[in-house]
Amino acid sequence: MTGNELNALTCRTVCQIGFVVEDVERSAARWADVLGIDVPGWRLTAPAEETHSLYRGAPTEGRAKLAFIQMENISIELIEPVGGPSTWQEFLDAKGEGVHHIAFRVEGTDAVVEMLEGKGLPLVQRGDYTGGRYSYIDSGPKLGVLLELLESV
Repeated sequence: MTGNELNALTCRTVCQIGFVVEDVERSAARWADVLGIDVPGWRLTAPAEETHSLYRGAPTEGRAKLAFIQMENISIELIEPVGGPSTWQEFLDAKGEGVHHIAFRVEGTDAVVEMLEGKGLPLVQRGDYTGGRYSYIDSGPKLGVLLELLESV
């Protein structure tokens, strides 16, 4: 699959920048203060039996507290890892707080994942959420940041 085929499979829309944080409430308050907005609430991701999450090919109990700040053109996602192994906890342990991923809205997730894996960018974590599914691609060594694919179902 070529880059043009990727373009045909995706909406080519960057929709989110995700930050892994140690404390989602503290980070949300800091972002709100800087942006001059109300502090966003947070929610806990669903348990593994609902998300069917896989981390590095194995089922995981890893969950996260999430807060979202919706800007005009993009969403800022704050992610505090909780529970079992996850890409979020791995990132926090290795690098501390920081930019974890850039998310793209896609169609045909499986084909996009296959194409990216063919370019040496492996799938590191995937799961379901109400209304869709996500996939994290380990593009860090090539791009300096993970890619997240978001597909509405």
